[in-house]
Amino acid sequence: MRTIAFVTFGAILLGGSLSNRGIVRGQANPVQTHIGHVMESFQAAPNQHGLLPTALAEAKIAMTHAGLALKNPDNLDAIKLHAGHVINALDPSIEATGPGQGFGVKKAAAGVAQHIQLAAKSPGASFVVMAYATHVAAAANNAAKRADEVIALAQKARAATTAAEAAVLMQQVNTALAAMTNGVDTNKNGEISWDTPEGGLQQAQDQVQELRKAGT
Repeated sequence: MRTIAFVTFGAILLGGSLSNRGIVRGQANPVQTHIGHVMESFQAAPNQHGLLPTALAEAKIAMTHAGLALKNPDNLDAIKLHAGHVINALDPSIEATGPGQGFGVKKAAAGVAQHIQLAAKSPGASFVVMAYATHVAAAANNAAKRADEVIALAQKARAATTAAEAAVLMQQVNTALAAMTNGVDTNKNGEISWDTPEGGLQQAQDQVQELRKAGT
């Protein structure tokens, strides 16, 4: 698991950050604006919630319906219905009908990566922001990639010709959704890193919270 080291000669960078802050004094802080898009509010998201809370909410919907599919493992139609609901929560551009919020995990996770990186590139961004942005973006991008993997599995479940085949695929969907949301300890060292391929949405959230504790 990677850690970040803070070095004393970063005072040069810090000095530059303070100068930049002086330039934008009285204006909106772009660093905080983009972090706010990640955590608090993004105009295009459902109810203008933050991108990361939106991703987590959509992931919860997907996990709920993957579980519902497996409550009727002998009912092919029910499995296919809930497989479609999983896809809707992950990417409504593929499946428009369902219980999701209309934004999707994939789009929200990609937005998290985009806006945390914009925060790191903004005038006044500190070394702390730049370091943690790498962590958040890695975990969010990994979650978006896993969303594609889940969608592919759910599509196979919808194309299955027997309930037994579809149920096996939905078990795989469940496992992949858990990895997307909570991360997965791929190297079996007892910890889940933010880095690829372990990190998920939870690790992205953890790293933003650590960023805020460290100060931006």
